[in-house]
Amino acid sequence: MIKILIGVVVAAFVVIMGFMIIDPDLSGNKNNSIVEMVDNSGNKYTIEGEVKKAGTYVLTDNITMLDLISAAGGTSANADDLAYFDEAPLKSGSSYYIACKYDETDICSKNEITKVNINEDDAATLMTVNGITTSIASSIVSYRTENGIFDTVEELMEVYGIGNATYHKIRNYVILHS
Repeated sequence: MIKILIGVVVAAFVVIMGFMIIDPDLSGNKNNSIVEMVDNSGNKYTIEGEVKKAGTYVLTDNITMLDLISAAGGTSANADDLAYFDEAPLKSGSSYYIACKYDETDICSKNEITKVNINEDDAATLMTVNGITTSIASSIVSYRTENGIFDTVEELMEVYGIGNATYHKIRNYVILHS
């Protein structure tokens, strides 16, 4: 009887491992799968966040955010369409993020995340986001006054005082248009 039980357990383990090899998405990693297209006829663009297939894609020159999103299979139902411009020109070799509309950690959430508009809101409103200090808020306002509106959320990395850690902390709490 014990030999049969051990045989069933081993067979179940082999079948499960076989299915994971055939379809690695069974592991439950929804947004962590990386797709990389290998082709030397274009430039590399990386997209992550609320897209169907996050990863690095090789595309032609002069592409827009809509082109990259299309290459990634489109956005998920939780994508915030106010956090990106479809026609924003993209830079080769850069990484882009599509923000979520609802809190990813709260499965039952029906309330949208409260966000600030980095292209329109004043410094006081920008400071309502945890991670945007007085000096960063002033730098955002100064940057957009000197350079025009932000085309992508990633442009925040060009603002004085915003490093990688601050960018990752605030990127789900900003939008580009109303």
